[in-house]
Amino acid sequence: MDDLTQALSANFAVSKEANSTAAPHPRMAQYKTKFSVLEQSERRRRFLDLQKTKRLNYVNHARRLADGDWTGADSDEEAVVVDRKEEEQQKEKDAEDDGMEIERKKLPKYYANQLMLSEWLVDVPQELDTDWLMVVCPVGKRSLIVASKGSTAAYTKSGYCVNRFPSLLPGGNRHNSAMGKDYTILDCIYSEVERTYFILDVMCWRGHPVYDCPTEFRFYWLQSKVQETDGMADIAKRNPFKFVSLQSTACSTEAIQQALAMEYNFNVDGLLFYHRQTHYTPGSTPLVGWLRPYMVVDILGMEVPVGPLTAKPEYAGHQLAQIREHKKTSDHVRPGDLNGRYELEHLSTPDQEKGDGDAATSPRSRPLKESH
Repeated sequence: MDDLTQALSANFAVSKEANSTAAPHPRMAQYKTKFSVLEQSERRRRFLDLQKTKRLNYVNHARRLADGDWTGADSDEEAVVVDRKEEEQQKEKDAEDDGMEIERKKLPKYYANQLMLSEWLVDVPQELDTDWLMVVCPVGKRSLIVASKGSTAAYTKSGYCVNRFPSLLPGGNRHNSAMGKDYTILDCIYSEVERTYFILDVMCWRGHPVYDCPTEFRFYWLQSKVQETDGMADIAKRNPFKFVSLQSTACSTEAIQQALAMEYNFNVDGLLFYHRQTHYTPGSTPLVGWLRPYMVVDILGMEVPVGPLTAKPEYAGHQLAQIREHKKTSDHVRPGDLNGRYELEHLSTPDQEKGDGDAATSPRSRPLKESH
């Protein structure tokens, strides 16, 4: 089984998107084709320029996520739904032509593609130490958490509701829902071992959306609000799962070295690098970078302390030998895949990928029973 895992980590690629974290790191794979490292830097600039002019109605968007009421959605959302239906119908037709029996299930329409996902950090920004923040991430499954109308729902990145339970989040249980006016939307990493939702980012807190706020403000807002809410980090009748906010740090050499030398109360999966000025934008973005801890030496070119986090695993050698032959350039802002599959999802180790990674996003995965 270990040999199979190593082989898959070296040769299996899901996406051909530029800098997809579903594939080996381009530089670790010794990739030297026309895909220049300058391209990621240029796309960062375009993304920053685009968010200055793109103003979406996040108040209505957050309210629809909280209430589950999508009547009157704009024409773009309706067009996306039509595209999904057409693509799904085509897949069903292809499956029938092949003599396959498929399970017909209603696909999630609006809760898919709501998470902001990263790319491999290929082109290291010159202003990394001043304009970027780093978050050490645990092993787990990405979850969209929506606390509203006295209940808390956990959705996969594909948009499927896998659990519903009470929580101490504003709007998350019937005792703090304030007549349904309070609701909270979070980007979390769920650790089944720890029975904990690690809060990675915040999109809305107590009915106040912060999608179009810079990362630096969102992280500050999240920490302050979590500190004001007692009992979220404890398991109780009204809070059957822990909610713990992840800490961010500056990206100076000293700060990164210190973060890699620390001991954590969770299994570390990797490092996320956020541009301080980026808004929360669903879909993949070059303004959020991803690295494994052992890649810091090769990619960032800095010395790191010797320890469990910086030790290169066995499958790293396979990634170094991997040479990718095809890549698609990207010059526009991409939403998530229309079928709800995020090819750039990164928060899983190779061992997790062969077991849990697909289970959470499979259309056949069954919603969990409600927790009390």
